[in-house]
Amino acid sequence: MLAILGFLMMFVFMVLIMTKRLSVLTALVLTPIVFALIAGFSFNRVGEMMISGIEQVAPIAVMIMFAILYFGIMIDTGLFDPMVARILKLVKGDPLKIVVGTAALTMLVALDGDGSTTYMITTSAMLPLYIMLGIRPIILAGIAGVGMGIMNTIPWGGATPRAASALGVDPAELTGPMLPVIASGMVCMMVSAYVLGRIERKRLGVIELKQPSHTNETAAAVEDEWKRPKLWWFNLLLTLSLVGFLVSGKVNLTVLFIIAFCIALIVNYPRLNDQRERISAHSSNVLAIGSMIFAAGVFTGILTGTKMVDEMAISLVSLIPEQMGGFIPAIVALTSGIFTFLMPNDAYFYGVLPILSETAVAYGVDKVEIARASIIGQPIHMLSPLVPSTHLLVGLAGVTIDEHQKFAMKWAVLAVIVMTAFALIIGAITIF
Repeated sequence: MLAILGFLMMFVFMVLIMTKRLSVLTALVLTPIVFALIAGFSFNRVGEMMISGIEQVAPIAVMIMFAILYFGIMIDTGLFDPMVARILKLVKGDPLKIVVGTAALTMLVALDGDGSTTYMITTSAMLPLYIMLGIRPIILAGIAGVGMGIMNTIPWGGATPRAASALGVDPAELTGPMLPVIASGMVCMMVSAYVLGRIERKRLGVIELKQPSHTNETAAAVEDEWKRPKLWWFNLLLTLSLVGFLVSGKVNLTVLFIIAFCIALIVNYPRLNDQRERISAHSSNVLAIGSMIFAAGVFTGILTGTKMVDEMAISLVSLIPEQMGGFIPAIVALTSGIFTFLMPNDAYFYGVLPILSETAVAYGVDKVEIARASIIGQPIHMLSPLVPSTHLLVGLAGVTIDEHQKFAMKWAVLAVIVMTAFALIIGAITIF
């Protein structure tokens, strides 16, 4: 019964947001509440599940909210202007080069393993170019989301350590054969970016950038009011120090961004009125993304607390026919994206994956192959509305999450298919 309600809840949720009957925020909150009550849980118990889910995402939400404020301040001060100017000079107004460069930058920055950092740096650097050249921002969001999903399978990414610990396998044994598979995903992403870049080049042409006209000189002057060219080196060193601490992992991310934001705000805008103005300028984005993350916490809290996610996993595993036992690694690879789209990574790797592994072992499949297969679906996972950093990405890019999913899903599925096929070819996972 719980499994049926769980699948029905997911279906209703997706229909509601895809058809725009409800906003993502209200659908994330109301849908699980209704289905939990239908399942027979008391309102008080549902409330406890909601609080539990909110408590789990609270540190992430606070970190992302202050990160938005920090990078917003850095954009206001003009920190990224020289970078944008150099890139424009290099690409000479060619949308193809911009789009391919986005893919390369995403996967380079994603080496730190953190989605929020990757999205903030990539969008801060590339979005002004997209706007200036007229390239659709949905392409930036799609490439960043799918690219981060591919890189989430690196040894220190979000998925691989979970898979290794959940099944008790040697991380080196898990990741060694997967490195070529990850490389195949990166190549797929670059080819996809090239295709999208060609489409934009055909639509826009190679654009000759011109100096601002008199009609927008006033707007430029207003914007320049917040620039801080004399503090450029300070802002650069502050940002590089922040990124260095982020990569080191020695300091809590939330603490880092709170402190960095306060320092950046005080140094760049000493006057209290200016500080209020800058916070107000970015407050709508902060509120929208922060509330969305807390709403996702409500959804996952109820999904986990009602045990719907456990029953859904058991029911799906039971659907695997006995004669398909030897194909379980490939099945896990192709379905891991679906599982992790519908539930958080922790729920999948610590709840669903052990069940899949035990089933596979019964058919003579080594559990390390199941661990390898389980991480391949991450490009799809990173498009899920249950991933907090996804809301950060769409907020920064200025697109809605349903638009992002519709655009990026086909490229994410392509990456998963390519990675699965390559894993089978090189023997990282096998079928018999």
